[in-house]
Amino acid sequence: MKPDSKLALTVLRVGFSLLMLRHGIPKINMLFESPIEFADPIGVGPLVSLILTLIGEVVCPILILIGIKTRLATIPVIITMLVAAFIVHGSDPFQKKEMAILFALGFIVILIGGPGKFSIDKK
Repeated sequence: MKPDSKLALTVLRVGFSLLMLRHGIPKINMLFESPIEFADPIGVGPLVSLILTLIGEVVCPILILIGIKTRLATIPVIITMLVAAFIVHGSDPFQKKEMAILFALGFIVILIGGPGKFSIDKK
């Protein structure tokens, strides 16, 4: 792979992870609400749905950001975004689904292309 491609993957990995954290970090406060009010799109209960979402939007993006187990960490993020696009926003217009689809596509590219040049995975 050309050096510029490796740098591009690094930029994509860092950029998408930071943007995903922007959506996930505010949800952490929901863990401390009583009762927990969170969507339950796959029928596992609001608490489990919130925990799975936090894994997909906070824990895994942090791993991806610093480049630890990058490819493996993209899988929960991709699943979270596909659930958001096609289940949570399944009956909504495309504009409502678009951001989740774009996130899924970006993390699919990271899954296929790897972490790029500057990551712990590459050390």
